[in-house]
Amino acid sequence: MNAPTQAATDTANPLHCDAVIVGGGPAGLMAAEVLAQAGVAVHLFDAMPSVGRKFLLAGKGGLNLTHSEPHEPFASRYAGRQPQIEPLIKAFGGPEVRAWAQGLGVETFVGTSGRVFPADMKAAPLLRAWLQRLRAQGVQFHMRHRWLGWADDGALRFAAPAGEVRVTARAVVLALGGGSWARLGSDGAWAPLLAQRGVAVAPLRPANCGFDVLRADAPVGETRRAFLQELIGRTPTPAVGWTPHFAERFAGQPFKTVALSFTDSQGRIFSRRGEFVVTATGVEGSLVYAASHLLRDEIEAHGHATFHLDLLPDHSPERVLLEVRHPRGSRSLSSHLKSRLGLDGIKAGILYEHLGKDGMNDPVALAHAIKALPITVVATRPIDEAISTAGGVAFEALDEHLMATAAPGVFCAGEMLDWEAPTGGYLLTASLASGVRAGQGVLRFLAANAC
Repeated sequence: MNAPTQAATDTANPLHCDAVIVGGGPAGLMAAEVLAQAGVAVHLFDAMPSVGRKFLLAGKGGLNLTHSEPHEPFASRYAGRQPQIEPLIKAFGGPEVRAWAQGLGVETFVGTSGRVFPADMKAAPLLRAWLQRLRAQGVQFHMRHRWLGWADDGALRFAAPAGEVRVTARAVVLALGGGSWARLGSDGAWAPLLAQRGVAVAPLRPANCGFDVLRADAPVGETRRAFLQELIGRTPTPAVGWTPHFAERFAGQPFKTVALSFTDSQGRIFSRRGEFVVTATGVEGSLVYAASHLLRDEIEAHGHATFHLDLLPDHSPERVLLEVRHPRGSRSLSSHLKSRLGLDGIKAGILYEHLGKDGMNDPVALAHAIKALPITVVATRPIDEAISTAGGVAFEALDEHLMATAAPGVFCAGEMLDWEAPTGGYLLTASLASGVRAGQGVLRFLAANAC
């Protein structure tokens, strides 16, 4: 999705701007729109050849714009950062996102899960219409310009195809993304640049991420605890991942209609039904992503986290035990479980993975495993594989308009801020809302510091 490129000047002849946006994702584009609509001349810089690359990737399987649930549960999705995010989405939340899309000629609908999608499910038409409107409003795009920080005189430095260029601006919005999917432009390289300016930045961590599991045949009891302790900081290891037999048969397959429950060492409880996918070394997918912040924090604190999987959430423990104990005659155990409980495929496979043949022939152990199968995860997948990241510019380092108190005139927006949320439209909504707030903050700043 290409935007026209305005040639920037070299270091000897810096470009002088009222407002500069660094980053062409949803937050940066929204900040540009707020400013352009107010008549401010906007220059947007991005390191990639085109804008919105992660936005387009997010829409590959159907662009989830926002969520239709009421404000209170919507705001609760931002957990520890709810006090900071709630004012942003109160001003520009789900209804406003839908109205904004409609203003671009894109109709939306609410799916069965409450998520909101464009009528055609595609990201490209929306982005194309958005860029056309921004161009008509006068926004000038400078592509293949990688931000390098600040020069000694305060000018912004960019690495461009023709060499380094410098830009002076009365105000700048940094919307550089988090640290996941670096190939699309979000590599977190901005963190030390801001830290050098005295802006507090929390370390970037994976969010909405997958995990590597501990092998089911790892040691048990006290030996297992010692073993887990020894694992901390040691990857890869033969004890991480599924057994070869299970991985070869089921990697890439989903668990459907299951429930995941987890209680961390601080007493925080997660319990939800849904789906997730087995990978070659562990687990990923929507249900795992929803619990990922708790699992990640527990691993960071203790080196491992164990959640429990209910393979038959519509069946009571008593019914499961009754069916497992039902006489099976000459039928194999696999046939018995399939006929009595509908357990086969990946669900039967993971029971064999964890119980072995002896455990499978113990009705009580089998019934318990069906309703509460323990799965221990010992590491998040690498940050670049994560859907999003936690960490980033601390809200405590910003004022209510998202301006850095240590760097007047510098505003931050989007995923580079220190917040996280589950998938379901919450990430995109907060990114757009923060772009609106930063753009409005720039307008106030420019008005208060008029030449």
